[in-house]
Amino acid sequence: MAVNKVKGTYDVLPSESFRWQALEEKIRSILALYNIKEMRTPIMEYSEVFHRQSELSDMVTKETYDFDDRGDRKLTLRPEGTAGIIRSYVENKLYATQELEKVYYIGPNFRYERPQKGRYRQFFQFGVEAIGALDPALDAEMIILSYDFIKRLGLKGVSVRINTLGDDESRKTYQEALISHFEPHKDTLCEDCQARLLKNPLRILDCKVDQTHEAIIQAPTPQDYLNESSKAYFKQVLSHLTAAKIHYEIAPRLVRGLDYYSHIVFEIEADIEGFGAQNVLGGGGRYQKLVKELGGPDLGGIGFAFGMERLLMALEAENIELAVEKPLDAFIIVFNEDIRPKATQILYQLRQANYIADMNYTQKAFKGQLKQALRLNAKYLIILGDDEYQKGVVAIKNTATEVQEEVPFSRIAHYFKENVGK
Repeated sequence: MAVNKVKGTYDVLPSESFRWQALEEKIRSILALYNIKEMRTPIMEYSEVFHRQSELSDMVTKETYDFDDRGDRKLTLRPEGTAGIIRSYVENKLYATQELEKVYYIGPNFRYERPQKGRYRQFFQFGVEAIGALDPALDAEMIILSYDFIKRLGLKGVSVRINTLGDDESRKTYQEALISHFEPHKDTLCEDCQARLLKNPLRILDCKVDQTHEAIIQAPTPQDYLNESSKAYFKQVLSHLTAAKIHYEIAPRLVRGLDYYSHIVFEIEADIEGFGAQNVLGGGGRYQKLVKELGGPDLGGIGFAFGMERLLMALEAENIELAVEKPLDAFIIVFNEDIRPKATQILYQLRQANYIADMNYTQKAFKGQLKQALRLNAKYLIILGDDEYQKGVVAIKNTATEVQEEVPFSRIAHYFKENVGK
């Protein structure tokens, strides 16, 4: 019986994995410049980490993978990275030893949504969280970092879309204004938006069904209801972006898709061939209540996330290669099974000297071994036959120049050092 992969998932094949590794290495090297350390949390959490009373986004109410374990504990596969990071931050009391904790994560998330190009039910994200401070300069740093990251990937036309939801007071005033605005149109909104109206009117602006509804197009924006302190905070963030010469535009209707956001929200775009209007690569925002909701002190944070699949698609669309698959330095061709232990010894010695080396393990004849070596783009062939074995040498052939030399067993690693480097 053939067994296929689960719907909405995918396999990263050996011919593709080096691209993922190159992207991950790029992430780690850039984040090191910003003094950000990695944090790893479980892919599953107790359900209350995500299913909080304050979180009514579709991601949490409709798309999570929830299950009971054998101890009847309610668990959820993480649909996003921030909540698990904050749970760990609180549980391990990181706030007690560090005024500001800057961390990043890379890993899989799970959402039950309709699979489509670039969107999967298991998908990978990398994200950054800066927890423990409310500071316009910190918000600007996170935006600058996300902008800088996309620029360093080599993508063009990178820009920031930014908005503010204001503080609690501003947000509450804005929500009341939205309720008043949408109330007369309630019957013409989709069923979900009708339910959202009193519970969480901000989510109406994010609705996928009613995107073109006139009431949404004409809805008031958060900036119309900011108090003076929220206006001042936003202005300071923008001043830092201007100082760093970051190209940004204010997007008055940007709210992002999670309910824990307050103050700053932002997205990062790039001009990508064939992506059309869907050129948003990632984004994030500030959260002021999440730490306290998960049992910690009254501290805020700011973070962002990028989808790894979407980044790889963007790089492919723009013909940007972060790395090429490394070819073999050497492939050993053995003529006789009796002398294969010698080939194993040579392989070990080459690998100890940090050369990429391999041989055939399916007892192919010479022609089959040669085909395999060429398919693997081996730089050198090491030929070990009965005559060579008796003489204590191998024949080493450069596959590019076709020059072949006899080299004693004891000099093989030295030969590679002279001709290949390392």
